[in-house]
Amino acid sequence: MRTKADLLGELKLMLNDMLAARARGVAPYRLARAHGYVDGYMKALLETGSATQKELLAVVAEERTNVFGPALAQLPHHSDANIAA
Repeated sequence: MRTKADLLGELKLMLNDMLAARARGVAPYRLARAHGYVDGYMKALLETGSATQKELLAVVAEERTNVFGPALAQLPHHSDANIAA
C-alpha cells in the first residue's frame, strides 16, 4: 500500500505537469484531459479518506506558486452574504 506522502507526491507531479502545460499554451483538449486526470485523482483521494480538502488545497497552492510564482496580492475573504449577485 502506498503512503500518504507517495499519493500527495504523485498529485504534485500531475499538478506541475498540468500547470506547466497551461503556461506553455498547449492545445485546449490536452489541457482539459490533464485537468480531468487531476480532478479524478483528487476526488479519489478525498473519497478514500487518503487526504483532506485542506491538504489538497495546500498542494494545489504550492504547485501554482512553483509554476507561476507568488501571488501578486491577497484578496480579503468575503462571506457569501457580502457578494453581489
